[in-house]
Amino acid sequence: MITGELKSQIDKVWEAFWTGGLSNPLTVIEQMTYLLFIRRLDELQMQREQKANLLKKPIEDPIYLESENELRWSWFKNMDPEVMHKMFTKTDGVFDFLRNVGNRSAAFSKFMKGATFMIPTPRLLAQVVEMLSNVNMHDRDTKGDVYEYLLSKIATAGQNGQFRTPRHIIRMMVDLVQPTIDDIICDPASGTCGFLTAAGEYIREHYENDLFRDEVKQHFQNRICMGMEFDPTMIRIGAMNMILHGIENPQLLDVDSLSEANSGFTDKATLALANPPFKGSLDREAVDGKILAVVDSKKTELLFLALILKGLKLGGRAAVIVPDGVLFGSSKAHLQIRKELIDHQRLQAVISMPSGVFKPYAGVSTAVLLFTKTNSGGTDKVWFYDMKADGFSLDDKRSPNGANDIPDIVERFKDLKSESSRRRTDSSFMVSVQEIRDNKYDLSINRYKEVVHEVKTY
Repeated sequence: MITGELKSQIDKVWEAFWTGGLSNPLTVIEQMTYLLFIRRLDELQMQREQKANLLKKPIEDPIYLESENELRWSWFKNMDPEVMHKMFTKTDGVFDFLRNVGNRSAAFSKFMKGATFMIPTPRLLAQVVEMLSNVNMHDRDTKGDVYEYLLSKIATAGQNGQFRTPRHIIRMMVDLVQPTIDDIICDPASGTCGFLTAAGEYIREHYENDLFRDEVKQHFQNRICMGMEFDPTMIRIGAMNMILHGIENPQLLDVDSLSEANSGFTDKATLALANPPFKGSLDREAVDGKILAVVDSKKTELLFLALILKGLKLGGRAAVIVPDGVLFGSSKAHLQIRKELIDHQRLQAVISMPSGVFKPYAGVSTAVLLFTKTNSGGTDKVWFYDMKADGFSLDDKRSPNGANDIPDIVERFKDLKSESSRRRTDSSFMVSVQEIRDNKYDLSINRYKEVVHEVKTY
């Protein structure tokens, strides 16, 4: 857990950035990300040096050559602020090295293309370096928590509808689909990679002993997580998030997920976890024809559902957040995607979430769809759950409170057989596929839920 002391240190640095003239939260996090990358490179170099000393051999695949020692975190962190700032900004300095190291080694440095150093003053740089030096980065949980706390400060929805999915909602979805060590997990709108890091943490908790086996460890580090994102800033932030959560070589593709450039994502994943953008600009001409064949639309939320179906292997599972409009929209495209999920695939559950879940970013009502790709139908009964509370107040403050339906949702989903006896007045119940078809494939919970009105006498 991140301590209050660490939080206040980060808050101080955050304030320093603001007073230094950097007010965009994404820019601040990006600049901190670069510094964390530099620190991580130095740690990796130290590990290789220790190994070489033990084996009395030359350093295998060094990140820094001897002539580049002054560019290392352990070297420059104690320098005078003015000298340190010059070390960053000069040609062949720390930042130039960071941008070009990917040509030589360090898998994750490939995400550094186009990076620009924007910390304006030596004093601010020295403050940030000192704060990050005080964080114990040997503990994976602390590293991950520090970064999660930084990401929680992205309080503005992006131009293309990207905003951060709350961590507890991500964790609920991961607990529902229960990833395994054999899965290939994909998020086609990965953003800060919250879903992928949470899935990685779930696997570490449940398959700790398996991860000691070499082939399993290789799969976990290099192949288990796939992400797509077309915003280079978000790719860098997401890559760092995964590295700090212990996945050293994240498979992140810098492509527009819906375009033909994403042709590699076909029948690859066994599990998809996503919160696709609900709005944003879309060039329909660039959308892959195979996606349009499933659903002919300009709406990104519908196209992403079709993309996930295309990307999953047969038998692959998915948990996807969609805006309420997907559940009851009456347009031809809305009907098309719901028919696809119900008639040709296997839709298992619709979890309706309250509209305050994404505040302060957005007040949109959403639901989680859980389905399996079969290409041959299989939907029998669909489980509906009416989530009323997620452990936080549903206003802009989102302060913790006691009411929380999430544990109940996870417990009930694990035992769907016993849900058949539930009534329509309960928070969860089953609806037969025939009834859904009779209601024009409407998946909104209010269509099937029965409300008991109390009779009051005045």
